Amino acid sequence: MATTKRTTKPKPSPADEPVPCTPCGGTGNVSTTVRVGRKRRPVGQQDGLCLNCFGSGTDPDA
Repeated sequence: MATTKRTTKPKPSPADEPVPCTPCGGTGNVSTTVRVGRKRRPVGQQDGLCLNCFGSGTDPDA
């Protein structure tokens, strides 16, 4: 019987993994406080697209 050659895939190093974006924490969304009224009182928060990574969640500078 002939011997078979077995190869294994190399394990990905930590440098190969994408680095999460700092402002959004890797989610792609950031929250902004919504203010209303004459005295500009805060009433809640609204989700929006992260302008650092444009919603991808990965750090563009890494």
